[in-house]
Amino acid sequence: TLDVERLQVEEAKEKLDYVGETISLLRNELAGEKALLGFCGSPWTLACYAIDGGSAEGFPRTMRFAKERPEALGLLLEKFTMVIIDYSKLQISSGADAIQIFDTWGRLCPDELFEEWSLRWIRKITHKLGDEVPIILYSQGSTHRLKAMTDTGVDCLGLDHSLELAEAKCSLDLNLAVQGNLDPGLLDQRPQAVVSAARNLLARMSPHPGHVFNLGHGIRPTAKIECVEALVETVSKHSNQN
Repeated sequence: TLDVERLQVEEAKEKLDYVGETISLLRNELAGEKALLGFCGSPWTLACYAIDGGSAEGFPRTMRFAKERPEALGLLLEKFTMVIIDYSKLQISSGADAIQIFDTWGRLCPDELFEEWSLRWIRKITHKLGDEVPIILYSQGSTHRLKAMTDTGVDCLGLDHSLELAEAKCSLDLNLAVQGNLDPGLLDQRPQAVVSAARNLLARMSPHPGHVFNLGHGIRPTAKIECVEALVETVSKHSNQN
């Protein structure tokens, strides 16, 4: 608990000024022709990396800490939330058109603790950011928690490839957009397989307004350049035709 109390967050924004400068440069380069997406990790996901000291299977140290030291965890999550709010505002003022919050490890939270460990802090972030820009929330492996995620006040849910995106869209508020969710493993295969799957996803989502095409997770190091190029070309061609 003492280590968490000593954690200084007041000067975090100043130490991240270089991010704002980079976004401003990109904003000028884009010249208003394309949207610029800012992003941050959720408080819970940042806590996972901080407590375990990096990525770890199941984040055992974090899970033990969260269960044995709930007060210290709450203080840590509160401090991360303060930093994320300032960091997001920095990105917005520098030219970001939207902010995506990655609650990548939200799936590790037990159902009964998902609100306490993760969602309540995301809700604080969306409340503080208000209507400045749209906010996207990505939470891997939380397909059975869609309703709880929408209640955080975000404008869009980024969903992984473990679910049928069109069905998920139909189950949500009509005003809520969805982002996703092509299987990133396809980028390890052949370009034609990527093109076929992308066209299929776009066709399934075409009747539904508010779809932002994306992968169901990040690009893997094993992804083939020719597959990435084929994906970008396919989606760009579809967008230009619609």
